[in-house]
Amino acid sequence: MAAPAAPDATPRRLRVAQFVLLLFYVTGFVGLGFSQDPGFYLQFMPLTLLLTAALLLGFDRHSPAPNFGWFALTVMLVGFGVEVAGVQTSAIFGSYSYGTTMGPRLWQVPVIIGLNWLLLTYMAGGLAQRLPLPGFGRALVAALLMVGMDACIEPVAVHFGWWTWLADVIPLQNFKAWFALSLILQVYLNRSHVQPGRNPLVPFVYMLQLLFFFGLGWLIG
Repeated sequence: MAAPAAPDATPRRLRVAQFVLLLFYVTGFVGLGFSQDPGFYLQFMPLTLLLTAALLLGFDRHSPAPNFGWFALTVMLVGFGVEVAGVQTSAIFGSYSYGTTMGPRLWQVPVIIGLNWLLLTYMAGGLAQRLPLPGFGRALVAALLMVGMDACIEPVAVHFGWWTWLADVIPLQNFKAWFALSLILQVYLNRSHVQPGRNPLVPFVYMLQLLFFFGLGWLIG
């Protein structure tokens, strides 16, 4: 007689990951939104981003390892490289500069910013892959989801000094460039055979970040 199959631990691990992320983001929200010393909480931003990446990408079980590795490396390098060009020339997103709260910088750009591009590309692409659309249609939807997230992040980032814009004005050029680059990255994702649409943590993390930044933006607005 065959032994009974071991129970699937994925739902349990998923709940634990969701709880840990919720704890970090709620703590950050309360600290940044209501604390008299938000600088204390700002220093944990790089750690929170790294934790988010570790938990989110740890649930990717369906992407071929070589494909995922090349995809992740390419998106991080492209995202970081475009940010460097943007800061140095002001010709891509507009005239802006980064502060020091996002960790070590290289060529005036936080090294961790490439990871942020990877996470946003992965999550938006994962949500779009759940839709019954052709490849380019999913890429368009995912690019819009990325721009929507950026629109929520911008006022919070400026308020807390993550980056600053010339004359404190977020230019329309920024969102146009975000959409163009996001669309390129989403087309690449669709051709890379990476499967974030099958990652059960993707919807939770996207909504958690969206609510986090939207809520903070409302508080400080």
